[in-house]
Amino acid sequence: MNINNAVALVTGAGSGLGLATTQALVKAGARVVAVDLNESRLNQSVSSLGSAVRARKVDVSDESDVQAAVNLAQEAFGALHVAINCAGILGPCKTLSKSEVFPLALWNQVIAVNLTGTFNVIRHASLAMSRNEANADGERGVIVNTSSGAAWQGQMGQAAYSASKAAVMGLTLPVARDLASHGIRVVTIAPGLFETGMSADMPAKVAERMLDHSLLFPRRMGRPEEFASMVQHVIDNPYLNATTLSLDGGFR
Repeated sequence: MNINNAVALVTGAGSGLGLATTQALVKAGARVVAVDLNESRLNQSVSSLGSAVRARKVDVSDESDVQAAVNLAQEAFGALHVAINCAGILGPCKTLSKSEVFPLALWNQVIAVNLTGTFNVIRHASLAMSRNEANADGERGVIVNTSSGAAWQGQMGQAAYSASKAAVMGLTLPVARDLASHGIRVVTIAPGLFETGMSADMPAKVAERMLDHSLLFPRRMGRPEEFASMVQHVIDNPYLNATTLSLDGGFR
């Protein structure tokens, strides 16, 4: 799909991977509805991008919020061609810690944002995309989800996060099959350790150990613009579908 003049919805757009993706898409000629739960951070982050962006506070786990964001894309820019799911939370907690069990409320919150929120965007965005006129390849839309290397190699305290990200990976193929007849592709990216707010909360010794012993090359954290570049390639390449792409510097 041609990014130039496409209309995209990006969740988690106030920082990190979502912000870098929003910036890259605008630079490539797209118009973007940028959403995030942190409204003040979002407005500050995208204020320099001008009229190509509409910002809105959205809780991706809330159906009415997501529906309103999709409606905004159609009302402001006339259609919706691309949806990028970057919203997510860590919710770190051990299964047992100091004789206390993992709080079920925290588990439910992580699943609600990372998994249910992703599917919430998928279902409403895909309905809007199904109404688009197909291009020469018969394509009407592209959905890009964000999983994580933690889906395979979760660390201590990441039970909820890893489970949610593995589930995002798991829904990729069946959803792509569901939407194939509508000309909508579905691809998931599984980033490794990236320079984002999430990694900033990681203890320095843990991050240092992972960089020194778990990465092949390059031995550094990924940069948000590298994730954004992968998103652009997924959108551009019509033969990428129903798969998960690792973007992790060979993390093992």
